[in-house]
Amino acid sequence: MKQMGVLGHPIGKRGTMSVIAKNPIMPGFYPDPSMCAVGEDFYLVNSTFAYFPGLPVLHSKDLVHFEQIGNVMDRESQLPLGDTGHSRGLFAPTIRYYNGTFYVICTNVSHGGNYIVTATSPEGPWSEPHYLEGADGIDPSLFFDEDGTCYYIGTHPNPAGCKYDGDWYIWIQQVDLENMKLVGPKKDVWNGAMRDVIWPEGPHLYRKDGYYYIMHAEGGTGPDHAVSVCRSKDIWGPYENYKKNPVLTHRHLGLDYPIKYVGHSDIVETVNGEWYMVMLAVRPLERYTTMGRETFLAKVTWEEGWPVVNPGIGMLTDEVEINLPEWLPENDPTSYTSRTGAFTAVPGSNRCYDFATMKKLGHEFLMLRNPREDMYRMTDKGIELKLSPITMKENQTSSYVAIRQQHHSFTVKTTVCAGKLTGKESAGLAYMQSNDYNLRLEVFAGEAKAILCQAGKDEVIGSIAVSGDEQQLAIVVEGLTTRLLVNGQEIAIAGVSALSTEVAGGFVGCTAGIYASGNGEENGNYVCFKRLCYEA
Repeated sequence: MKQMGVLGHPIGKRGTMSVIAKNPIMPGFYPDPSMCAVGEDFYLVNSTFAYFPGLPVLHSKDLVHFEQIGNVMDRESQLPLGDTGHSRGLFAPTIRYYNGTFYVICTNVSHGGNYIVTATSPEGPWSEPHYLEGADGIDPSLFFDEDGTCYYIGTHPNPAGCKYDGDWYIWIQQVDLENMKLVGPKKDVWNGAMRDVIWPEGPHLYRKDGYYYIMHAEGGTGPDHAVSVCRSKDIWGPYENYKKNPVLTHRHLGLDYPIKYVGHSDIVETVNGEWYMVMLAVRPLERYTTMGRETFLAKVTWEEGWPVVNPGIGMLTDEVEINLPEWLPENDPTSYTSRTGAFTAVPGSNRCYDFATMKKLGHEFLMLRNPREDMYRMTDKGIELKLSPITMKENQTSSYVAIRQQHHSFTVKTTVCAGKLTGKESAGLAYMQSNDYNLRLEVFAGEAKAILCQAGKDEVIGSIAVSGDEQQLAIVVEGLTTRLLVNGQEIAIAGVSALSTEVAGGFVGCTAGIYASGNGEENGNYVCFKRLCYEA
């Protein structure tokens, strides 16, 4: 009897030197994946939009176990966000390695456009951004040819004028890396595999067996998302369309298929000559997606000069056999995890942060837009958040420190020392899709409130009187329903289908964390949080 995956597909015979990757390999808000292989090491980056720091860097040796080793954009000078909307900021990075240097190219759609940053180590520090004059559009990638020549490939609106929304083209131009400038002719080479295609995006260039391949997404990053490919003997084209396009999509599987939005891919070759593809997809519940776009993995083979994704299956599976030895970062003394004493949490894991024992926050923590230097401070009592006048509902930097939602059902809880709150001041937990769609459990002076924000409008859905200094707060997410507890007592139940891509829009997934606000008033006060726990 064949072993079957959750989705009902055989996962193949397991070899003695193989490991099994479970999809998604990066659960939660890890969209627009790009990966490069450097010897036995794999490095993955993802979009972060309006969150700071930007572009997490994840490392693996077996495509199963990952450790976060840093963030590419960790300084305000690199990543100006200002009043960036939730789904603006950083779009679709690409990571590449050539001749001792790592390159990340990305678009800050809110400030500056397309840029390149470099580092000699993927752990950083990464350089200040080199903005590329004349690089219009989004979703840039870099390709290093066999002679070392570097090329830019990206997308922009149809130069002849868009005939419809999404009428874009993929274009190529050479890059002078010494001066960080585009040079030479600029040529539009492709506009998608399908007739009247919309949004040819996320293009990557590869060279294999004498052909140049462009792999790209098309159909939009929602239900019609797909991966397509074309090839040419000359980098400038003309490019030949693959007759079996798209090479991967789930758009034909129905509205209730458990994995949707599949597309925006990148491929890597392992040291043993096997190929794997990373791509984004979502796992909705009842057609609502709260975790956003996640990173999935598939096996790729080559037949008659073209890539075939998951041969014999043609769609994503819940497990992927990887012909590599298992690598556990906690057992590898050379890993970032071992060298830093497990400074960052394992992606997808339960964790409980005792802030009083931490000198700084791990790489997995996120803040909205550029945090002020005095937004938080680590003390021997815990983390103290400043009671900023900015609220969660404004496109500015609120006092919010969060981690990604990575499971359909989980509990996030904290202990907040709220006894000194006065006036309009509040502090507590937030479960956030965007400024307009979020759920908050806030302690005020003498009272705790559960507040559901939809379309920018707050509704108090429960409240309870509180006294004393320490308050235990918990938001229990059970799929599309949440329960809100104060000191163990449930004060509200809320449906959160509105905190989904399908209702709230945009490209982000939900985050959860601690929050403090003066609600329009600023007096320099701080509030202390002792811990933050995430349990699935």
